[in-house]
Amino acid sequence: MKTYMAKPEEVVRKWYLIDAKGKVLGRLATRIAMILRGKTKAIYTPHVDTGDQVIVINASEVAVTGRKLEQKLYRRYSGYPGGLKEENLETMLKRKPEEVIMRAVKGMLPHNKLGREMLKKLKVYKGPEHSHQAQKPEVLEV
Repeated sequence: MKTYMAKPEEVVRKWYLIDAKGKVLGRLATRIAMILRGKTKAIYTPHVDTGDQVIVINASEVAVTGRKLEQKLYRRYSGYPGGLKEENLETMLKRKPEEVIMRAVKGMLPHNKLGREMLKKLKVYKGPEHSHQAQKPEVLEV
């Protein structure tokens, strides 16, 4: 008996819609990462992108536990002396709530070319509206 290896042209992709309202950030991100990687499918192959497309709405209403709103920091560095910018989760949720979910999911995907391709299948929106009705996304409860 041989081990089945999925080929990229065999993969059938579905669209899922996830409402982030009131969901805990980390638990939501792990579920999204599993779907993007394709681990919820029987044809999962580690070196092939077998995952599905994911749409996340209401990103601004995601929940966190503990004191993460004040303590969790997001850093970016321009490359220049004194160019380190720090921002806590509370201000990041007000300014760019989509970025909070994108960064959480990105950290759970492979850190290579395959992971970057998987992240392109994630669409995050601040509010309840999205522009993917034509794809008929299946509502997924997390």
